[in-house]
Amino acid sequence: MSTHAIVLDDLRFRWPGQAGWCLDIPRLEVAAGESIFLHGPSGSGKSTLLGILGGVALPQRGRVCVLGNELTQMNSGARDRLRASHIGFLFQQFNLLPWLSAIDNVLLPCTFSPTRKARASVAHDVRQEAERLLSQLDLTSSHWLKPAAELSVGQQQRVAAARALIGRPEIVIADEPTSALDAERQQIFIDLLLREISQESSVGGGKTTLVFVSHDQRLASRFDRTIDLCEVNRAMQAEAGMEQA
Repeated sequence: MSTHAIVLDDLRFRWPGQAGWCLDIPRLEVAAGESIFLHGPSGSGKSTLLGILGGVALPQRGRVCVLGNELTQMNSGARDRLRASHIGFLFQQFNLLPWLSAIDNVLLPCTFSPTRKARASVAHDVRQEAERLLSQLDLTSSHWLKPAAELSVGQQQRVAAARALIGRPEIVIADEPTSALDAERQQIFIDLLLREISQESSVGGGKTTLVFVSHDQRLASRFDRTIDLCEVNRAMQAEAGMEQA
């Protein structure tokens, strides 16, 4: 089994109608179980890169290997199944279904992926596992049955984190999940997230890889490694050189 959760080789991507490359990454590796802090200014390609890692977008050139799977060699259905079963997403806007309860939002990945459902039910039934995650993320039972729309921003964030973690996905991708929080609440949330990922890894016997994207470099010290997208993305370097010329 590969020791790398993510490998990119000679990756190049541009959006339709775009003259230059949005991403031009010669090589990027993320080890299994590594926690990565990925940062860069607006427009540096962070969200685009996450879409490629999730198989939502495909590059025009290069190799994208996620958990040993060459995404460019897979059809859209196979990429969808890989994403649903093995990657947990935590979005900046959380993307909860507002009319569903907190616990039903957490259970959604298990509805779409038999793999996530089976993993979630190893020690408990699936609903008990959702309750355990919500409790570990400091959401009491009084919140579990409330519609997501009635929860505070911080509570919605933790529901979204539980949804990303249920079923022990091998990779968790967090896209600016703390942008709506003040500094103290950011640190509290990261404490909870890193603690739960560590527990999930030990319970599952495997290593959960975390790719955490933020522009706030004050958070970087909490992670195993920091990646500046501007340093690995030659498209940004070329753009900076043109601006200086």
